[in-house]
Amino acid sequence: MRIEAELSADLPSDSRQAAELVQHRLKEGGTLLQQRLAEAYQGVADAWSLGITTIPAIVVDQRYVIYGDTNLDQALTRVEQYRKERP
Repeated sequence: MRIEAELSADLPSDSRQAAELVQHRLKEGGTLLQQRLAEAYQGVADAWSLGITTIPAIVVDQRYVIYGDTNLDQALTRVEQYRKERP
C-alpha cells in the first residue's frame, strides 16, 4: 500500500526510534491521513465482517462471495446466474 510505504520510508534501523517516527508521522498526518487509512482498510474490514477466510475472494453486494476468482466480470456473471436460479 502506498500509505504504508509513506509511513515506513527511511525508517532508522533501531525499532524503538522507528516506532516513534511512525507515531509522529501518524500524528502529523492528522484527519486526512486517518481518512486515507480508513478508506484503504475498508475492504479488509468488510471482508472480516463477512467471514472471508481465503483469498482471492470477490465480494458482491456485501452478500455474495466468490472464492478463487480474480476476474470481476466472471464473478458478477456467476452471481447473476445464482440469483436467477434461486430467486
